[in-house]
Amino acid sequence: MNDKPHKTIALNKRARFEYQIEERLEAGIALLGWEVKALREGRVQFADSYVLLKDNEAFLFGCQINPLQTASTHVNPDPLRTRRLLLHRKQIDQLKGAVERKGKTVVPTAMYWLKGRAKLEIAIATGKKQHDKRRTERDRDWERSKARILKHS
Repeated sequence: MNDKPHKTIALNKRARFEYQIEERLEAGIALLGWEVKALREGRVQFADSYVLLKDNEAFLFGCQINPLQTASTHVNPDPLRTRRLLLHRKQIDQLKGAVERKGKTVVPTAMYWLKGRAKLEIAIATGKKQHDKRRTERDRDWERSKARILKHS
């Protein structure tokens, strides 16, 4: 069996900067064949994507999967297609409760392979205020400076 639990396809670093992550869930993604091939090549961008809950289903909007040049001629690829997320009813109810009652948002944070299947890590998050973003940036700069100082000492 494989030693690594999963192989990362893409990370949404912007979501970690813009939002305070509270809880994470794993969701499957309903993909077409050409999308799976493009994911294997790492041709995905989902920094501006978000999750929408509608009619007891979850959908991924704004995720761009660029087709390969060798895509079949009979397939008309749409890079910004809305993709359905595969979640259990209990998980969807949990997400709906957090979004509707508590005013949270659901954002994708990572995409990875798990046992040959593409998975999406989604998070229940709260938007950060401007001063929180500045504090995060300041802390990151300090950690970088501290590492530099310790390296030269």
